[in-house]
Amino acid sequence: MPKLKTHRGAAKRFKKTASGKILRSKAYRRHILTSKTTKQKRGLRQRVEISSADARRVGHMLPN
Repeated sequence: MPKLKTHRGAAKRFKKTASGKILRSKAYRRHILTSKTTKQKRGLRQRVEISSADARRVGHMLPN
């Protein structure tokens, strides 16, 4: 079987943990930050686990 290639677009957006979970960054943190509260912006810094519906699909894109 040939080597599996990593989907480069997915590799830049998602991160695999040691236990195999896939994390993503939150949206709404790129621009128009002056209208958002400090509490909102602080909450957007954390990474969260992706939904189970997407986990299998993204997992195939990140084989290594």
